[in-house]
Amino acid sequence: MEDWRSNIRSIAPYVPGEQPKDRDIIKLNTNESPYPPSPMVKKALRDLDTDTLRLYPDFVCSKLKRLLAEQCRGEEDEVFLGNGSDEVLALSFMTFFNSKKPVLFPDITYSFYDVWCSLFGIDYKRVPLGDDFRIKKEDYFGENGGIVIANPNAPTAIYMENGDIEDIINKNSSSIIIVDEAYIDFGGQSIAPLIHKYDNLVVVRTYSKSRDLAGIRLGYAFASRPLIRALEAVKNSFNSYTVSTASRLAAEAAAEDTDYFEMCRKKIIKTRENTVRELEELGFETLPSSANFIFTTHKDIRAEELFNYLKENKIYVRYFKKPRIDNYLRITIGTEEQMRALLDAVRRYLR
Repeated sequence: MEDWRSNIRSIAPYVPGEQPKDRDIIKLNTNESPYPPSPMVKKALRDLDTDTLRLYPDFVCSKLKRLLAEQCRGEEDEVFLGNGSDEVLALSFMTFFNSKKPVLFPDITYSFYDVWCSLFGIDYKRVPLGDDFRIKKEDYFGENGGIVIANPNAPTAIYMENGDIEDIINKNSSSIIIVDEAYIDFGGQSIAPLIHKYDNLVVVRTYSKSRDLAGIRLGYAFASRPLIRALEAVKNSFNSYTVSTASRLAAEAAAEDTDYFEMCRKKIIKTRENTVRELEELGFETLPSSANFIFTTHKDIRAEELFNYLKENKIYVRYFKKPRIDNYLRITIGTEEQMRALLDAVRRYLR
């Protein structure tokens, strides 16, 4: 007789970075912004008419889509919204990856990709990065059921030139190409405007990093109108109201405050460069970063030991016990003060 236990789906889930409750901890492990949201966001939430919360949220979100469409020089019907970029990506996998051929993505990249493939029964293949941890475009010129590229990549922080991605798109006119641009605002140039040139391109973005709003869970995608309609149909088969009223208002305000966005973005980039330079003086080798984090190693230090030492000293960074990268630490860029504390702790460890 069949037992109900045998019908429960078993899957190895994505493991997020720790979220400690202690306010004294310097949290550099989940690539959040070290800066608070725009003052315009705070005002929008203060002015929120709580009586409206008894109603379902805006189904269309036209204003927000119009504001976001400016990033791809497009129209609101070329924008898709979701409850964080993770949901947008998951729905994209479900919508576009239904071939019997494997989906391709790097062997070292955002570790949610293979989780979604396993969850949705999608065949996939991890393509090895080069010895320099860069994506080799030629490896993606063969037959496939779709391609996913995080640009800049995670956890390496390395940016791939748009010309190389465009070469991949041109070689794969029969496949959907998803470019995950969670960190693009910290280096490089977005490929989003090319959705008007390639109808098989999907570009996914998030409010969690450069917009200082990880807590509102707002993600979005740019794509041609047919692809957006397909995404909407799948989303509405699960949940038509994915963006809450408060999240929409916060997202609109953040999109309008471009000066604050630029100020925070530039501060993070400057702090990143200062941190890399000081780590190099201490003997670390850091991969070239175009993100709001760095990926660094030291030939004389075990990364796991340094990770544990920093944690004991209330500084959280990220360590991945995986082949090829198990002697690297991923360190989110915090404020100047937080990064000074990190560097001081590293110096104490080295002594």
